[in-house]
Amino acid sequence: MKSVAVLPGKPNSAHLADLEEPRLESVPNGRGVLVKVLRVGVDGTDKEINAAEYGAAPPGYNFLVTGHEGFGQALAVGPNVYEVKPGDFVVATVRRPGHSIYDLIGTNDMTTDDVYYERGINLLHGFLTECYVDDADYIVRVPATLKEIGVLLEPFTVVQKGIAQAYEAQRRLRIWRPRRAAVMGAGTIGLLAALALRLRGMQVTVFARQINMGLRSQLLEEIDARYVSTQQTSITDAAKSVGLFDLVFEATGASAVVFESMLAVAKNGVLVLSSVTGGDRMVQVPADRINLEFVLGNKLMVGTVNANREYFESGVRDLALAEAMYPGWLSRLLTHPVNGLDNYKEAFHLLETAKDAIKVYYEVA
Repeated sequence: MKSVAVLPGKPNSAHLADLEEPRLESVPNGRGVLVKVLRVGVDGTDKEINAAEYGAAPPGYNFLVTGHEGFGQALAVGPNVYEVKPGDFVVATVRRPGHSIYDLIGTNDMTTDDVYYERGINLLHGFLTECYVDDADYIVRVPATLKEIGVLLEPFTVVQKGIAQAYEAQRRLRIWRPRRAAVMGAGTIGLLAALALRLRGMQVTVFARQINMGLRSQLLEEIDARYVSTQQTSITDAAKSVGLFDLVFEATGASAVVFESMLAVAKNGVLVLSSVTGGDRMVQVPADRINLEFVLGNKLMVGTVNANREYFESGVRDLALAEAMYPGWLSRLLTHPVNGLDNYKEAFHLLETAKDAIKVYYEVA
C-alpha cells in the first residue's frame, strides 16, 4: 500500500514507502474501523519532521508514515462499533494514550509521560497512505455536509482547545465575558482562530506583518474581523487605539511576538500560545513591566497543542456553525491541492515557497 514516509533522523528523507494493508482484526474487541483516506493536510510539523528535527518510527519499522491532518471515509467497521457505519466521513484523532493518569482519563493531550504517541509524528504511522485502521474510540464522525472542509478539522482542534482552556481557567472569576480578542498571525491557525472567536461574538483584530494580505484580508473582512499590519502599527499601539484585549491567541511561530502580546492583554485577560518555537533566539523584553501587569491585572497565559476527542467534536460543531453563518468561507482556505501521494515533492515545495498558501493538502482519493 502506497504511503509517504520519512526516515527519522535523516534530513530530507521523504519518499514513497510500501505499507502492509491494514486489518480490522488488528484492533481488539471488535472495535476496528477501516478508513479510506480522501484528503490529508500538511503543515510546518510535516516540514520539520522531514528536516529530522523530531519524530520517531513505530516499533519494527525504520520509517515513519507522515501526515496528521487526515480526512477519510469509513469502509468497514468491527462488530462492536456503533459510533460510525460504512460510508460515514470521519477524522481520526492524533494523540494516543500513554501511561499517566491524564492518559487514563482520556486527556491524552495533557500527558505527563516523556514518551508520547502521535499518528504521523511520533511512534505511530500517520494518514498519508491509502487506508488505515483505528479504534472507534479515536474516530470522529463528520457530517456529509462538511465533507469539502473536513480536512480542516484537525488544525481547528488546536484553536478549540486553546479557547476552551481560556474559558475553563476563567471560571476563577465566576463570570467572564470577553468582548475584544486579538489573533497574532494570519496563517491557517490564525484564520481559524479569528473565525472561532467571531462565532463567539467577539470583536476580533488580526495582526500579521504583511501590508497587503490579498485573500486573507478578504476572508477577515467577510467575517467582520479587523486586520492590522505590524509594519504600519505595532501591537501595543493598536491595543492603545482599540483597547487592551480580553483574549489574545498567539499563532505566529515567532517567540518575540509572544512577549509583545503580553503587553496587549487586558486585566483579567488570557494569552493563549499555540506556537511551537525552536532555536535559541534571545530578545530584550520589559520584564518588570510584564511581571507587574500580570500580577496586578490577574492575567494568565496558557498553551495549546494537540487535542483530545472533546475538541474534535466541538470542532465539528463550529465547522457546521461557520458553514451556516459564512457559507463557503472555510473552503477558500484550501488553496493548494496536491494530486496523489506520488507528488509528495510538490507538497514540500509548496510548503517552502508558496507564500500565498493558506492550506496545502493532498487529494489522496
